Amino acid sequence: MPLDVLSPKLLLFVVVGFIAQMIDGAAGMAYGVSATTVLLSFGVAPATASAAVHAAEVFTTGASGLSHLWVGNVRRQLVVRLAIPGMIGGAAGALVLTTFPAETIRPWVSLYLCAMGGVILWKAFRPSSPIVDNPPLVPLLGLVGGFLDAAGGGGWGPIVASTLIGGGTVPRYAIGSVNLAEFFVTSVVTATFFATIGLELWPVIVGLIAGGVIAAPIAALVAKRVPARPLMVVVGSLVIALSLKGIALAWL
Repeated sequence: MPLDVLSPKLLLFVVVGFIAQMIDGAAGMAYGVSATTVLLSFGVAPATASAAVHAAEVFTTGASGLSHLWVGNVRRQLVVRLAIPGMIGGAAGALVLTTFPAETIRPWVSLYLCAMGGVILWKAFRPSSPIVDNPPLVPLLGLVGGFLDAAGGGGWGPIVASTLIGGGTVPRYAIGSVNLAEFFVTSVVTATFFATIGLELWPVIVGLIAGGVIAAPIAALVAKRVPARPLMVVVGSLVIALSLKGIALAWL
């Protein structure tokens, strides 16, 4: 879609950014997936859409991460263990997307996410769920999550947050830490896109930033105040819905 056609639609993308960040900040996922889906529906190329969304996310994840840190939803050690490998994976994923199509990867990611959503729902309805303060394989999770997020135009939250929550991490700590780590991952991904294909669609980026920054502190308070069990139900249901949509688009 030409840039001059998108310019009058700034308000639309403010709304898209607000809604996407409310979901992402409160449930730990779906900003990139939501915003990228809207851009693709307008006919924007996948690499261009991913670059634009990640450029906006530099600001929205920064605001969201600071909001979660302010209200006490962050475990700093978890952020470090996620962010460093996530940045490496994100740079690699951005390079892959600018070279090869990501369609072959997406159906398998969707299948994984669907299974993880089921695990989260199962844990939510169990009489008791064990809490894990130091989850294993976090660096590998960050590496994979960063790669798939950049290559698929979104997915850091659904992959990383859902896996941590499914493994027993307190939902609000998983969501807050994943949001703060995402700022560092997104910054590297955006720099990689800028160095390879450049950044376009600035009206879209500005709209997504404005809506996301407004929603960030509200979403952080929602994540802190909503009890763990219903939050897990929301996250699990959201993961399953998004993954089933991805499977349908890829294979049907």
